Formats: sequence, structure tokens, C-alpha cells
Amino acid sequence: MWSANGSHCERTGGNGAAVSDVRVREQVLRLLEQVGSGLAPIVQAGDPVLRAVALPYDGELVPEELDALLALMFRTMAAAPGVGLAAPQIGLGVALAVVQDPGVGLPELEAVRERTPLAPRVLVNPRYSPVDGRTVGFYEGCLSVEGYAAVVARHHGVNLVGWDERGRPFDEVLTGWPARIVQHETDHLGGTLYLDKAEIRSLAASAGWGGHWALEPVPRTAAAELGFPLP
Repeated sequence: MWSANGSHCERTGGNGAAVSDVRVREQVLRLLEQVGSGLAPIVQAGDPVLRAVALPYDGELVPEELDALLALMFRTMAAAPGVGLAAPQIGLGVALAVVQDPGVGLPELEAVRERTPLAPRVLVNPRYSPVDGRTVGFYEGCLSVEGYAAVVARHHGVNLVGWDERGRPFDEVLTGWPARIVQHETDHLGGTLYLDKAEIRSLAASAGWGGHWALEPVPRTAAAELGFPLP
């Protein structure tokens, strides 16, 4: 569990040496100073920060600093627009993510995909595990892989554990599209991009065929015409 009062913490590395996390705070403060009330640049695939395992957050920031960082992440996510953003996507290798999904206003699509609204929330050091053996495949994209979408088979339901921005633990089950969102963002914190789990034959340009295929509630036509399996 992390220290919610923002006190400085040190971790012990595998060689027994103290590993200072001052650099986490320095990186955050530098980014906040650079962007001010604007938006953070979103890191794109190929940047090593997206392939590194993020450091667990352990209260390196005082509450005001953490609040400012999270506000920046929510602004950046909304402007993109997206439904989730992990700290590595703005160049910070720390295990924080924000999520929010108001839905898309297409009743049939939302019903089939179980895309229920997801209120704004913060995930600190999240982990997930499947709650059953069911997987579902839908098109998804990523703010760090601009211009493309692909079908990803993900767990229909997951048990999500972690902490919120004030250090309060949560342990809950999510299903449908909310489960997909938290899997996608938590994967970022482990250095995994959605393309690592995608059906590569489904890959399509978002501005063209990707947008077309993504409108089908279940991508059966795309699977038939592009030649990939659906779970």
C-alpha cells in the first residue's frame, strides 16, 4: 500500500541498495511546469517508456502535486479523445492511470458490447485477474498507436484490485466494456500494448476500414473478410 500523505519513500532493489524515487517526483513536476494548464504530449509506440514496467506509485507526490497530475491526465485523455490514459503514455513510468467512458450514444452497439458508462476514476497500482474463462473480441484502438484499430480478445469479466488517488483500496468485479478499458490501461503499466494481444489480420486504419469495421456491434464481417478468428 502506498503512503497517501505524500511522504518520501525509498524502495529496496534486488541487490539490497536503496532505490530513490525522487526521480518520479522530479519528472512529474517538470512535466507540470512544461505544460501548465495545457495538455501533455501523448507518447507514441516505439518509445521505450511504453515497453517498461512502471514503478509502483508509493506516495512520491504531495496531494496537491498528485491532483495536478491527475487533472492533466484527465484533460489530455478527454481532448484526445479517449476513455483511458496511463502515465507511461505521457512519458511517466509510474503505475497510475485514469479512465472515463460516457458511451458512444449508439444503443445497439452499447448493448452488444455491454458498454455501460464508466464514471471518472483513478487507478493506482492496479492489477486484474479473470473471473471466468469467457473472452470476447472487439475492435479497440490506443492513443499511443495513432491511426489504427484491431480486434483484441479480452476477458469478459475481471477482478480489479488497487487503490484510488487517496490511498483507499478497491477490490471489485467489472464486466463488459468497463472490464476491457481497465485491462487495456493496466496492461500499459506492465509494458504491454494492445497490439501484443490483437488479431493482426484485423488491423485497419482508423480513418478508413477501421472506422467502418468498428461500427459493427460484433466484428463478424471483418473476421470473415479479413480472415481472423473471433472468440
